[in-house]
Amino acid sequence: MKVLIVGYGSIGKRHEEVLLTSLHVKEIHIVTQQDIQEKITFKTLQSVHELESYDYIIIASETYKHFEQLRYLEEKVSKTLIFCEKPLFETHKTLEILNNTVYVGYVLRFHPLMQKLKNLLKDEHVISANVYCGQYLPTWRQGTDYRASYSAKKAEGGGVLLDLSHEIDYVQWLCGCIKEVHSYQAKISNLEIDSDDMTTFIGKTEQNVIVTVSMDYISKLTRREVMVHTLENTYVLDVVRTTLIQKNKEGVEHRYTCESLERNAMFEAMHHSILAHESMACTYGEAQDVMKTIMMIQEQNR
Repeated sequence: MKVLIVGYGSIGKRHEEVLLTSLHVKEIHIVTQQDIQEKITFKTLQSVHELESYDYIIIASETYKHFEQLRYLEEKVSKTLIFCEKPLFETHKTLEILNNTVYVGYVLRFHPLMQKLKNLLKDEHVISANVYCGQYLPTWRQGTDYRASYSAKKAEGGGVLLDLSHEIDYVQWLCGCIKEVHSYQAKISNLEIDSDDMTTFIGKTEQNVIVTVSMDYISKLTRREVMVHTLENTYVLDVVRTTLIQKNKEGVEHRYTCESLERNAMFEAMHHSILAHESMACTYGEAQDVMKTIMMIQEQNR
């Protein structure tokens, strides 16, 4: 299999590591402005030779570059498997994909307990969900000045709404697409950024599930959890502590855990699923549904 990775920052390098070690890919070329002597590289996507020769193309560039890169690939290649990092775009944009197959990197779908929750909910009537994700941005990426990261820069697709859109993807994956939203999106802390550091919204999905989602860059206690209420049970999934608790109306409680995940375990599972053409990974259409929800929130907070 011949792979092209577009963008060679930390996430591009991580995809390369997974492909080399888990999937045993032998031939990987890189699109980057960096000078890397031991690899085959191209300065731009437009300068790549024989673009149609690649079996798998990974877009791992900055968010604001995704639209043009996907559009270029859709024009230049066909029947190619393309992976695009999340979020798809910086806001909802219209781009029809007819010639290729595109998946988007919402990797939390591949957390074992998220999949367990998905399976437990399939025969239940979900009535509401509450999601919270918060982490202090300066401690997020060790060894990196948060002020220089794309997260800090609105123009590069930064901000908590886009950065933590995993939460929107998995709540829609579990509860249906959000059709109504009432939201707040703002920069409320003293962080030296020009992007939003807090977004909170309440919405209703196509399945009439009431969802509340809160995401921020300001919590000094790292938390990532979802609580789902059904007619019969309440479920609490704590992603950080890797626990899932189920409690029914009679007070009977079940606790599910999983071993600490290796650093790249979910990335490996995601790429395996995509290359096997399985249905677990986020499709281009599902990612566009995430962008529609993001756009509704952005428009309410201009």
